[in-house]
Parts: sequence; C-alpha cells; structure tokens
Amino acid sequence: MNDVDTTLRIERLIAAPPETLFALWIEPAQLLKWWAPDGYQAAVDALDVRPGGRWRTTMRRPDGELVATSGVYRIVEPPHRLAFTWAWEGENGTRGHESEVLLTLEAAPGGTRLVLLQERFESKDTCDRHGVGWTSAIDRIETIAR
Repeated sequence: MNDVDTTLRIERLIAAPPETLFALWIEPAQLLKWWAPDGYQAAVDALDVRPGGRWRTTMRRPDGELVATSGVYRIVEPPHRLAFTWAWEGENGTRGHESEVLLTLEAAPGGTRLVLLQERFESKDTCDRHGVGWTSAIDRIETIAR
C-alpha cells in the first residue's frame, strides 16, 4: 500500500470568508451544525482549541449506539490553518488507529479555498469511507456558510 491509498485530500471553494469557516471548526455550537452525518446526533465533550489541547466528540447513531472520536490539536493558526490528530474510540474508551488532519483556509476570488488533508489511514477502505463522510460534512459547511 502506498501513501496515495492512505491519504485523503478534499478541496472546495466556499462562498464565505476564512474567519466564518474557521469558526465552524473551533466553536462548539458551530461545530454541532455540521459535524454529524444525517440522522446522527453530535455532542462536544471537549474542544480545547490550542496546540496540545484535546478535543472529543460523540455521535449517537440512528440505532442509538454512541460512537466517539478524539484527538489533540497540533496547529491552531486562525483563520487559516488547523491541524489535529484523529482516532475513533472503542467501547472501552481506548483510541484506535490515529491519523492526522490538516485544514487550510485561504481567501480566494469568490470566497475561501478549503483544503482538507487527512493522512496515515490504516487502509484504503478506511480512507475511502472517511472521504464519503468528509465530503458530506463539507457539503453541510457550504450550506451553513451561505
């Protein structure tokens, strides 16, 4: 398996300024508007947005099961860059395989160029499934930011 198989890159031009988009990632009330897929209910347990700060969210699936993701912020440079680790948690709270997310927001004609890069997935299948999830999340961000 090569890096291409375990790296996800999504780029989108969104008609909103970087400051508006950055707030959607770092303010709990804003994050909850787009974080969970349709039919899921999200909650923010921690959002300590500073280098070294921890974040953790939970999502209640339509069948009632609770799933959690968590990580640590690596880079926080408002309103242009945000980097953090990402791992799904098991039922006993142990963190699974860790990947890294880098979000860049650059002002561009017509709004902001959003680039999401997630690297170090454990498999191509996991990378592909996250691609579906992030694409729908960014679709929601695009709708909210209008």
